Amino acid sequence: MTQQHPLDAMLHLQPQADGSFVAHTHAGYANMVGPYGGATAALLLHSVLQHPDCLGEPLSLTVNFAGPVGDGAMHIVPRAVRTNRTTQHWVVELRQTDAQTGVQVVATTASVVTAVRRETFSAEAIDAPTVPPAADCPRFDVRRAMTWLQRYDWRIVSGGLPTVWDDSPHPTQSRLWIRDEPARPLDFASLAALCDVFFPRIWLRRARIVPVGTVSLTIYFHADRAQLAAQGSAHVLAQADAQALRNGFFDQTAQVWDTQGHLLATSHQIVYYKE
Repeated sequence: MTQQHPLDAMLHLQPQADGSFVAHTHAGYANMVGPYGGATAALLLHSVLQHPDCLGEPLSLTVNFAGPVGDGAMHIVPRAVRTNRTTQHWVVELRQTDAQTGVQVVATTASVVTAVRRETFSAEAIDAPTVPPAADCPRFDVRRAMTWLQRYDWRIVSGGLPTVWDDSPHPTQSRLWIRDEPARPLDFASLAALCDVFFPRIWLRRARIVPVGTVSLTIYFHADRAQLAAQGSAHVLAQADAQALRNGFFDQTAQVWDTQGHLLATSHQIVYYKE
């Protein structure tokens, strides 16, 4: 019997009569507090893609982490708020039961836009950087790292974690090859999770570990299902950088390419940090 991949276990949805879903966090994606944010983003997107009313494929996903997601059951409520000829707009809530009051509270919200793509003029305005292949890049040792980091095979190209935490300034750009561990064919949910794998830019910039938490994450999908299927389970090339780190918040921009150098997704997020 084939063992279920940890991400597929995390994405398992139990349909409810009202069109919502019940899901559960997975220990394999545990972070410092609750589940890794990329896995939460993947789950919210997945709830829309599994909804019988879903039109087309993902165009964008915005996740607002309104509060901590606790370990355990989650009530996922996707709702289509408008459907046009080629686009569909969704609002999703992740609710959990407060242990003290027994009342469901909203922990995270998301908006999802799906679209029916048509073949027309297409071009890419940003080229993939020239880097060594994944097989020639050192594998990042995650055996003693946080659990969710062990769900990926990391091949650092540049911009890894500082070797000395001494408050010295460093560039904020990182490049790496990465894939699910164990290997898993790429799909929209796993691509969403991959857009959030990067170490906090503040850690690189300052060579200091400080508490951080993503406040809002937006992902734009440029690939269709056929392109993701062609990628299979191979490593994708990912790049992230910051533009400003100021007064408790920093931004992060990121790009993800397939092995042929085609852009799969871009993302932006704003992250809280604490001194």
